[in-house]
Amino acid sequence: MDISIIFKLAAIGIIVTIVCQILKKSDRDDISTVVTIVGLVIALTVAVTMIGDLFTTIQEIFGVY
Repeated sequence: MDISIIFKLAAIGIIVTIVCQILKKSDRDDISTVVTIVGLVIALTVAVTMIGDLFTTIQEIFGVY
């Protein structure tokens, strides 16, 4: 696991938070909710990719195919 993955997830969180706050201040709560869901989906996609790589590595280590 590389430290850059953690920075990517943190950057996604910061960007989504800033955009949501701006949208909420301009009374666009519906779009703010959509932005939050999109940010969550992107973060989960990154996490699922990492978990898939982990399982592949475990299979290679123990020789299970």
